[in-house]
Amino acid sequence: MSRLAAELHRLYPPPPPGSTQSLLLEVAAPADWDALGVVWRAVQAELALPAPAIAVSGTDALQLWFSLQHPVPVARAAAFLARLQDRYLPTLAPARVRTRADGPRPDVPAQDPATGNWSAFVAPDLAPVFADTPWLDIEPGRDGQADLLARLAPTTPAALDAALQLLQPATPAVAAAPAAGADLDPRAFLQRVLNDEAAPLALRVEAAKALLQQR
Repeated sequence: MSRLAAELHRLYPPPPPGSTQSLLLEVAAPADWDALGVVWRAVQAELALPAPAIAVSGTDALQLWFSLQHPVPVARAAAFLARLQDRYLPTLAPARVRTRADGPRPDVPAQDPATGNWSAFVAPDLAPVFADTPWLDIEPGRDGQADLLARLAPTTPAALDAALQLLQPATPAVAAAPAAGADLDPRAFLQRVLNDEAAPLALRVEAAKALLQQR
């Protein structure tokens, strides 16, 4: 087994069915490192996770590849990626952000058959260079690719659990109920709940239904 193959297997081994150890988050059209770099830095500084691998897709995107030490259910991995997107990429058009939690290990490096361009792992300081052209014109050196991966470590289960807790969406404030003994008409109370933008959507929907029934 080559050094590159060994590093890919160490970080992204084939998981059991229904689980995953390879998580992809990418930004495309354009491949914006200013945006994706925010995620790369935040997962380390704010979530205390190991740095994910950075790659150019060979087509239109810059990528982050997260490695998990042990397999997790695909749904759990997908939730992690969704929370990353919600927290750190909220202003990007959803079509520009692509995630994949159920795929195999990275298909990097690989040549695009249509263009002849190559996907490749890249160093953090070089990632901004590929914003306009997220590919290599020639095949990257296998030893250099292995060297980049050798510096990375997979995320432990405890670290993933902690990160998911930190990324938990804040619970909206529930509309305050009338004080005991307060003289508040039920219809007025339902209308107040319906108009309270801080109340959970489900609660506002139920209030709307109740108001319709009273007509």
